[in-house]
This record gives sequence, C-alpha cells and structure tokens, in this order.
Amino acid sequence: MKILVLNSGSSSVKYALFEDDKQISNGLVERVEDHLATIKEILGNIGKVDAVGHRVVHGGEKYKNSVIIDSDAIETIRDLISLAPLHNGANLAGIEAVAKLYPDITQVAVFDTSFHQSIPDFAYTYAIPISFYEQHKIRKYGFHGTSHKYITNEAGKFLNIAEQNLNLITFHLGNGDSVCAVKNGKSFDTSMGFTPLEGLVMGSRCGDIDPQILIYLAKQKGLSVDEIDKILNKESGLKGICGSSDMRDIEAKAQNGDKLALLALDIFAYRAKKYLGSYAVALGRVDGIVFAGGIGENSPLIRMKILQDLEILGIEIDEQKNQVRSREPFEINTENSKIKILVIHTDEEKEIAKQTMRLAGDN
Repeated sequence: MKILVLNSGSSSVKYALFEDDKQISNGLVERVEDHLATIKEILGNIGKVDAVGHRVVHGGEKYKNSVIIDSDAIETIRDLISLAPLHNGANLAGIEAVAKLYPDITQVAVFDTSFHQSIPDFAYTYAIPISFYEQHKIRKYGFHGTSHKYITNEAGKFLNIAEQNLNLITFHLGNGDSVCAVKNGKSFDTSMGFTPLEGLVMGSRCGDIDPQILIYLAKQKGLSVDEIDKILNKESGLKGICGSSDMRDIEAKAQNGDKLALLALDIFAYRAKKYLGSYAVALGRVDGIVFAGGIGENSPLIRMKILQDLEILGIEIDEQKNQVRSREPFEINTENSKIKILVIHTDEEKEIAKQTMRLAGDN
C-alpha cells in the first residue's frame, strides 16, 4: 500500500511517500500560495497513491484517535480553527485540495492532540472559572502527540516492556519543545497546554510565565493584544534571551563565552529539569526517560545539563555514551542508573503513515 503523508502549513507543504512501512521519498515545497496547485504538482510527480494521511494540529476533545476524513471531520477541523489559527486552516486546505483532485481517495486525519486525550480532568483543567471550560472549552490539550506516541512505541520495543505497563518521561526538543508523562503507555500529563505556548522554553516561545506579566505590559507599555501575542510567540524563548532561536548557534556562542548564550542554555535546561522532576513524582515509577527531536537527538550538552545532579532520582548519565550519534535508539545511562535514558529518532511521518495504513486498510 502506498501512503502519502502531507503536512500542509500556511506557506509550505511537507510530504513523504511510504510503501507499506518504508519511506521511499520526501520533499518540502516552500512559499506556497495555492495549496491546490502545489498538491496537484506533488501528486503528479509521485504517481498513484492508495491513501493520504494528514497531520492536523487540533482535534479538540472530539478526537481521541485518528479518523477517516468525512464531511463531519472536515467541519470539526474547520470549527477548531479558532483554537489553532496558524495550523488547522492550512491543514484543512491540504485536505480539501486532495478531495478536489481525487474525490474517491481515502484520507486520514492524524491529530497532534489525540494522544493527550487520556490526560485526567485534574491535570487538564485550569483553575479559572469553570464556565470558561464549559462554554469555551478552555483546557489543556497538549501537542506533539504524534511524536510522543511514536517514541513511546519505540521505547517499549527497546526496553521490552508492554505498553500497558510502560511509564516514561518523553522529551520532544526542537524549535518547539514539550515533555510528556506517559503512564501505562498513555499520556498522563504534558507541558503544552491550551496552546503550544505553555511549558518549556522554546526557540521563540516563552513557555510558562506569570500571566500577570501580560496585564502589566498592557498597562505600562500600552501594548495591544496582537503585540503581546507576537512578543510571546515570536520574540521570546531562546531568541528573546540571547538573540538566536537555533540551539546550534547558541551552543557555539556559549563555547566562546557569550554570557547571554550561557544563560539561555541554563534556563532551557533548568526548566526541563523541573518538569522531569515533577513528572517523576506524578508517575511514581519511571521506566525510562526519552530524548527526541532536533535538539533532543543531537545535543549531548543539553541532555547532560538536564540530567546531571539527579542522583536523588537514581539517574546517572554515561558521558561517553552521551556523545554517540545514531538514528537507531540507544542508551546513555550508566549501568548503575535506576532509570534507563534513551535517545530515539522520532518519525512523525512514519507514525502518520502507520495510522493511515491501518484505517485505510479497514475501510
């Protein structure tokens, strides 16, 4: 079975072609102005496919799993644009383009939020008037779910632990960052919230801050809602601290003694370490800690800074193993470490293809 995986953004379309479970080609089209024309060209170049799987950022509370796209799914994705305005609209444009070009082909929506729908109510409910949840569905949703699900599956195989018995703390660290507490193979809590802004320090997003800061800025500097939105999402995080959102550049500057780069690294690692500790307590038992994503997979320095001085949790990192680079899963813990520490190459496209294949095969 040939599966096309599409990640349709507002100005780009990323795609990957799978034959059964093997990726045979991929590409990225940038500066997209017309999704229909772009996807027509992609499909023209790769030939006939049996089904198309779409990354869709927000599935709200309705979708706990991936679904075959029908008129009801399309309307739900459209209704959720207000919760993910930068993503769901573009995702929908990709879906509608394929439907117009090949109306009979099976399409599947794989939601970033669905893996986190197992989070209990006491973990997803904010301590604000409950009417905001009841009327406007303001709650923690969590994101990067496709990645966290994939690395949970891979970790279970590596550790030879059945998913229903598997407790993990999984880090997806890239330009966007999140950490997930996985209990018995399911998401129990995660750092991102109502939007992807909550949680860890990110490339240009602030992560957790005192919400009163926003009111203070509005009053003291006369900033508008749009201006504050831009600051928190595009001018904060690592970029706001040291002027760069690329961890490779920040590490290079830090090696040359740049004080703000050093500070950015410390803040980034400290925030992640705090989440690790809190999730270890929430889970009670941790079988493994997993690092994935561009930073998680490729920065021994960040892994070391997050994991050092955690003997209280029985965590010991092997400095030599930590320098290994591989696309295959590997351990970086010492023999004496009570918790396994893994580095796993995440593959969201493969996870989308797998779920698409399963649903399209049943259709």
